[in-house]
Amino acid sequence: MADKKIKIRQIGSPIRRPKGQRAILTGLGLGKMHREVELVDTPEVRGMIRKLPHMVKVIEG
Repeated sequence: MADKKIKIRQIGSPIRRPKGQRAILTGLGLGKMHREVELVDTPEVRGMIRKLPHMVKVIEG
């Protein structure tokens, strides 16, 4: 059984953001504007996305 994937794009800059938010972006594999990553759709990843609704956008998933 294949794991579900989720594709996210960074839409906000990490400049002048708290260290915690920058660390979450790094954990998601992001860090520069308009980068996209495809990750396994887990509750942990969904929680990270929920912490940064102003900085990331779910493309598909």
